[in-house]
Amino acid sequence: MGYDADAIVIGAGLAGLVAATELADAGKKVIVLDQEPEQTLGGQAWRSFGGLFFVDSPEQRRLRIKDSLELARQDWMGSAGFDRPEDHWPRKWAEAYIDFAAGEKRAWLHAQGMRWFPVVGWAERGGSLATGHGNSVPRFHITWGTGVGVVEPFIRRAREAEQKGLLTFRFRHRVTALITSAGIVDGVEGEILQPSEVRRSEPSSRIATGSFALKAQAIIICSGGIGGNHDLVRKNWPARLGTPKHLISGVPDHVDGLMLGIAGKAGAHLINEDRMWHYVEGVNNWNPIWSKHAIRILPGPSSLWFDARGDRLPAPCLPGFDTLSTLSHIMKSGFDYSWFVLNQTIVKKEFTLSGSEQNPDFTSKSWWQVLKRALGGVPAPVQAFLDNGEDFIVEKDFSALVRRMNALTGDNLIHEDKLKAQIMARDREVDNPYTKDVQITAIRGARNYIGDRLVRVVPPHKILDPKHGPLIAVRLSILTRKSLGGIETDLSARALKADGEPLAGLYAAGEAAGFGGGGMHGYNSLEGTFLGGCIFSGRTAGRAAAKAI
Repeated sequence: MGYDADAIVIGAGLAGLVAATELADAGKKVIVLDQEPEQTLGGQAWRSFGGLFFVDSPEQRRLRIKDSLELARQDWMGSAGFDRPEDHWPRKWAEAYIDFAAGEKRAWLHAQGMRWFPVVGWAERGGSLATGHGNSVPRFHITWGTGVGVVEPFIRRAREAEQKGLLTFRFRHRVTALITSAGIVDGVEGEILQPSEVRRSEPSSRIATGSFALKAQAIIICSGGIGGNHDLVRKNWPARLGTPKHLISGVPDHVDGLMLGIAGKAGAHLINEDRMWHYVEGVNNWNPIWSKHAIRILPGPSSLWFDARGDRLPAPCLPGFDTLSTLSHIMKSGFDYSWFVLNQTIVKKEFTLSGSEQNPDFTSKSWWQVLKRALGGVPAPVQAFLDNGEDFIVEKDFSALVRRMNALTGDNLIHEDKLKAQIMARDREVDNPYTKDVQITAIRGARNYIGDRLVRVVPPHKILDPKHGPLIAVRLSILTRKSLGGIETDLSARALKADGEPLAGLYAAGEAAGFGGGGMHGYNSLEGTFLGGCIFSGRTAGRAAAKAI
């Protein structure tokens, strides 16, 4: 049987688009398969906030941020905590990606039309020692146009290749098996699903109307992670992070991880499946699109964080500092939810919601709307959650706030006097420019960075001061998002077998490959690295496959 194309890419998300366009640019014929309808082109990246990790960028230098390859490597390796024999290739990928982020990444994307907001965000600040987890400096570059702006250049390139006859999209094609001939993966087979007119990210039908089989010299898996499949998330959930009873979803239902099992059955080696990146600041979307649809709050550092019993979380479990340490601490409390307590002043400046649809100013590339956000009141998407979100409580009276917190959960664990005493103790610490409260020290440290001072972090003030009211409490749940492990790959993105040898004909990129190598982040992410990991690994896979064909 002859080949239907030079290469087949499974998945039309960011990694798949990058791999496919690199192949097409090399003159190769590509078929891109995706189980979802065409309106989901771009996958999860389309819905993202569009943050990208750059090192020593022009944006950083303009803000007098002193970054370097050495500092970024220190932060990455301190966060990753590589400690397993199978971390050989993940470490190699991490080193290569840091070089990419400090080297040609920005110029390559800029040449394709991507631009970035001039104020660099400071995500995952760490809160430990210099050699521990976290970004020592701001590195979160928000793409102008958010996730839509990230995928746009690659969709444009894909459509141009399509017009030239080099690339073909086949939506509603669900791969169920990889075909192997003489030890070489050279094809796929699966089901053709019935057409679907659902909105982007809405659950689509799984009714099959036919079958297909295709052959190619290279198969590239870019099928994403497991966050929408809670059964698989729970199966892989590590004992070190407890056992959550309740999960909400930061990704659509079709992020099911089933392609990983198919790859494993064909001989690909899956590693680090217990390494995950799930957020602790999840809230139920008042206007949901997919099942258990959740949105993540991207908090500034000023909200007070309490566990389900009303005990304040210790450092480094501060808003925006150390996600997995906070997750571990919350799970040890015996409950899988927690609380932010803040006020109107904080919510105005420090609450950002993740996602392209929650940031219409950045997504629409409207400088006027961005200026209004910086100078005005509560952003409209945040206000919509304050008005309609089931997890949000707004009250002028502290007693009423506590009553509603207890009523929302039904656990009646919050004692008014205990909660108020902790907030008052914290408030006393802002009377002096020095303090033993590490969170207030962190706030003052953050405001030494001009970007935080201008648009992100409010001056330290007393939470209970009526001038800054009303008071706000937000119930936070665990939001599933990313799997940090996946198909083990070498630096050419070739899928490896358990014996370390390449599984001929098969490549993997994006989240399916742990964003490279089977887990280049190790245990922790520095943020802004997921989209970049899709781009880097997709580019690597596409170029390597093009050379091998």
